[in-house]
Amino acid sequence: MPTSSLARDLVAPAPALSHPMHAESILQSHERCAALGLSRVDRPDHASLIRSDLALARERNLRLHLHAAPVMELLLEQTMASQSMVVLTDAQGTVLHSVGHDAFLQRASKVALAPGANWSEQNKGTNAIGTTLIDEAPTVVHAGEHYMHANGFLTCSAAPIFDPRGNMLGVLDVSGDLHSYHLHTLGLVKMSARMIENHWLSDDFRHALRLHFHSRPEFIGTLMEGIVAVGRDGRLLGANRSALDQLQMSGAALRMNSIATLFSLTVGAVVDHFRSPMAPPMSMELPGGQRLHMRAAFNWPTWHSLGSTTIDDALDVIDAPSPMAATGGFFAAAAGSRPATPGASPGPSGLRYLQTGDAQMEAAITKVRRVLNRDIPVMVLGETGTGKELMARALHQDSDRARYPFVAVNCASIPESLIEAELFGYEDGAFTGARRKGAVGKIAQANGGTLFLDEVGDMPLALQARLLRVLQERQVMPLGSTKSIPVDLAIVSATHRNLRDMISAQTFREDLYYRLNGLVVRLPPLRERSDLMTIVRKILRAESPSRPLDLDDEVVELLKAYRWPGNIRQLANVLRTAAVMAGSDMVINRTHLSDDFLEDAQRELPSGASVASAAPGQPAHAAPGAAAEPAASAAPATPAATEPATLQEMELRTIQRAVEEAGGNISIASRRLGISRNTIYRKLRLLDSKQG
Repeated sequence: MPTSSLARDLVAPAPALSHPMHAESILQSHERCAALGLSRVDRPDHASLIRSDLALARERNLRLHLHAAPVMELLLEQTMASQSMVVLTDAQGTVLHSVGHDAFLQRASKVALAPGANWSEQNKGTNAIGTTLIDEAPTVVHAGEHYMHANGFLTCSAAPIFDPRGNMLGVLDVSGDLHSYHLHTLGLVKMSARMIENHWLSDDFRHALRLHFHSRPEFIGTLMEGIVAVGRDGRLLGANRSALDQLQMSGAALRMNSIATLFSLTVGAVVDHFRSPMAPPMSMELPGGQRLHMRAAFNWPTWHSLGSTTIDDALDVIDAPSPMAATGGFFAAAAGSRPATPGASPGPSGLRYLQTGDAQMEAAITKVRRVLNRDIPVMVLGETGTGKELMARALHQDSDRARYPFVAVNCASIPESLIEAELFGYEDGAFTGARRKGAVGKIAQANGGTLFLDEVGDMPLALQARLLRVLQERQVMPLGSTKSIPVDLAIVSATHRNLRDMISAQTFREDLYYRLNGLVVRLPPLRERSDLMTIVRKILRAESPSRPLDLDDEVVELLKAYRWPGNIRQLANVLRTAAVMAGSDMVINRTHLSDDFLEDAQRELPSGASVASAAPGQPAHAAPGAAAEPAASAAPATPAATEPATLQEMELRTIQRAVEEAGGNISIASRRLGISRNTIYRKLRLLDSKQG
């Protein structure tokens, strides 16, 4: 058919569709259809996939369906039209899912706009879905612009859906009666497609560092923001389309860059800046001079409050041969933390880097190794800051479940009214305030992997019964649902509380206790460990990999004398501050320590002990045996009569004393203990209830 006759056959488009580029796109599509020998007047082939083939197509695209379904419901609401429907297809144009108003669904079924039908150009001629698949760009096809006259009653707006690497996943489309055309429909479809892409990116790279940026800071957190995923080694792994548009590069070009070459940043600098949730956006300049504002999100395995000294950062520090090597390598590389190199010997395991020479830790690690992959639940006991979550993550990494998710739930930090929804998930409209699309619970998220229940002793009693049922039946039912979801997971729990006392007080279920405590291990507080100086030197090495830092004699004595109520978390905060304060100095002395720590440490020195003030720059010459000297031996003895009776009471008294010494200032006490203010408030309420 000549081009001129093609143009004459087109019905006058809607006013907004008169752009020359749009007309050219439709014209080219018609020419492709004519070349394929398609008829404009014959009835199109309405054959759809047989049920088994449709089921297979849906199975292959299950993840796309799961991400798109809630967005499609929201998009249908936003169209505000009773004569329309929302359609999702795969990358071949096969309709996977559709939602719409009943009256229009009946009309659409006459042209096979239903699941199983294929709407590629070669099957249905020019149409928004098929033309989008060809052009890989958002498309509107209105009324007579459809190549086949049978589809002329439709107006359709479609947008492609891409994964973070630029591969097309499918097409999102709004189709309706031609009289329901609206100028803004395509914009809504494009935004919805980007929403699906952003969900996909976050799911793909949930354990990576994600940079959210825009030239205007108020657009961060909206669909206009660019998102780039960054690997542990600083390589750029993927991005959403807004990021590629702002950076003016293709996905392939982006993946050839690193965070350093493109943004002039390091992973450590970003993590350090955003270790506080209240940190302001970073400002950065691209090589071309464009300025961007950026926030970061990351969910890497970390030892809480280590700041930039995360495990992953520390894994990048390759231990050089030294006298310390024999102690076990606190921050040694864990298996699976780096891509495997063919022929290379496997690195030490997740549990391996917890071995620092302390006998109590060695005993705990030996025990948990014996139950790996045996489907035996593990309960980790210990004070706040002793590394209970780190032990749980190491267990997961060494297990056969390492390639599946590790999902942590802090039962103490989630409001009691929300913890049930957080754990079990909920369906659309399950309760007032529920998100329209519902939510997948933490238990279902951990399917195949490990669920870590931190502070399980703080779980509400009513919820304990539901958790017990899940553990017994290996099925979880979201709130508002009538269907159970099968789950296969390993359970690791942790608490600082005495659960036996809670059972006696009928605040913790005895049957749940025995379901959780297949193996119980206790992590010693730092004051009882013999590897204090080993941990100190490993933290310093991770904090300052480019220049070795040492401690003078006075600082060593202060560290050994201190009782460390916040345990390793507090120690890491103290050392991190000291490393920063040291600047270019190679030796940390008392002038580099914070005043509040100095005051507390001085009070805890043994009565009559004199601290030899080493001159600045004079290192401590600790013999290898000194590192294994128990820290507790340097602490002042406390009469047994005044010692709290339980671990929980000891922790509460420590927090109470810290608050009193800070003059009631919770913020100061929080910094000294290395724990959050919310935790302190909660503990003080618990103490009041006990005293009351």
